[in-house]
Amino acid sequence: MMTTQKPADGHGPGPVFPFSAIVGQDEAKLALLLAAVDSSIGGVLVLGDRGTGKSTAVRALAGLLPSMRVAAGCAYNCAPDAPVGLCDKCNAPKARRVPVPVVDLPLGATEDRVVGALDLERALVHGEKVFEPGLLARAHRGFLYIDEVNLLEDHLVDLLLDVAASGANVVEREGLSVRHPARFVLVGSGNPEEGELRPQLLDRFGLAVEVNSPRDLATRVEVVRRRDAFDRDPETFTRRYRRAEGRLRRQLERATERLGAVAVDDAALEDAANLCMALGTDGLRGELTLVRAARALAAFEGEDAVGKAHLARVAPMALRHRLRRNPLDEVGSTTRVERALAEQFAS
Repeated sequence: MMTTQKPADGHGPGPVFPFSAIVGQDEAKLALLLAAVDSSIGGVLVLGDRGTGKSTAVRALAGLLPSMRVAAGCAYNCAPDAPVGLCDKCNAPKARRVPVPVVDLPLGATEDRVVGALDLERALVHGEKVFEPGLLARAHRGFLYIDEVNLLEDHLVDLLLDVAASGANVVEREGLSVRHPARFVLVGSGNPEEGELRPQLLDRFGLAVEVNSPRDLATRVEVVRRRDAFDRDPETFTRRYRRAEGRLRRQLERATERLGAVAVDDAALEDAANLCMALGTDGLRGELTLVRAARALAAFEGEDAVGKAHLARVAPMALRHRLRRNPLDEVGSTTRVERALAEQFAS
């Protein structure tokens, strides 16, 4: 059966391009998979040229994610076995399984649509004050995706920063006072030429990846060939990649299960700290993200412990957006990370 996805705007479901069929974008695909293995990594920022398939990769991830257990009848996707963090309607709940949500937050969304608001129909017809949950409620325990995140209005950025810091959405207006859990993996994409992100929001993304237009003829031809085949016959194209999708889904499930058993010894922690010190990253979020991403990579590859190779592979995506600008160094942030890796991990 062909994978479909229902967008956040409520329109009908549409076919989703298979994740395993995406050509190139290796760093972006890996970052999304690692964020799916360990949500504590802190989300993914995908930056690149227009028309490079950034949103395609994000939406394709939805077809790989395993289902999750939620409290039956809960509008906030509460986990029925969670000791804390349940909403006030989930006492001794029954459980059911649903797909992990991947919710789009459109640039033009109003604050009411994002956080939720009074259900006007029930208020006018029945005189009842009932809260209508917003996009943050739908995204709880899943993914919240913002295309062109660098163009997001400031008041929505402030709102997202507050929710990301607290893990809860609080709405107090029109006689309503509602608080519900809102923990999600934030995924954003955009073209850096169209504007920069506010530093506070940039810092909230655990991983930042770059997507560029293919430079070789064979890759460009293959991208066009696959996209054209999918557009002409989505069902046949999707069926062709069903086994590859299944293998990747099972690998993702096994990685999630074994994540807690992956060891991170003092040597790995020292390697991460030395690298961040050499690059001059602010705070300790760089080390935390670096270690978590390396552990998720080890789990994804079936390894028992984090080593230098894991740290080196995830370091550019974990650290490139955390570097201070150096007017005396004209190379880009990715090159600075790679140069520091060569110096610190030379042995």
